Amino acid sequence: MKRDPKDTPVEKQDPKDLRPDNEGSEEDQPETTEPAETKAVKKDPHAKRLEKKEQHIKRVKRTLIACIMGFFAGVLSFLLGGVPDAAGVQPNTFLAILLLMAGIVFQKHIFMLIGIDLAELGKKDWFYQGFMTFALWIITWTILLTTSIL
Repeated sequence: MKRDPKDTPVEKQDPKDLRPDNEGSEEDQPETTEPAETKAVKKDPHAKRLEKKEQHIKRVKRTLIACIMGFFAGVLSFLLGGVPDAAGVQPNTFLAILLLMAGIVFQKHIFMLIGIDLAELGKKDWFYQGFMTFALWIITWTILLTTSIL
């Protein structure tokens, strides 16, 4: 009668014996009793406050750039759009929308010039930049179309 290889008892080997010779055993390794949280370097409260202030200044700069670009896009849309008719519609309205898009895209180049890291800006940040530019563009352009200042 043949024996099935599955029925033979298998000796359990110690995992230490399976390691290559160049690895040390657990006894050679120093034991650490400190939890992982205490190993982390705690920031100085003053340094943390300065970092938050720096991040806030960067966000204010980005918002200011978006608002300025929206304002200039609105003024250029009014000036280059042609004379509005009695309903307030300009003949070159499509040009105004192109100027808005150019204002949004041009912000990337301004950010590079003033040293803002573009890698840290996500989709949400770019959406915010575009929305702020659009908001100031539509407000400026609407005010200029409904008044007879110029």
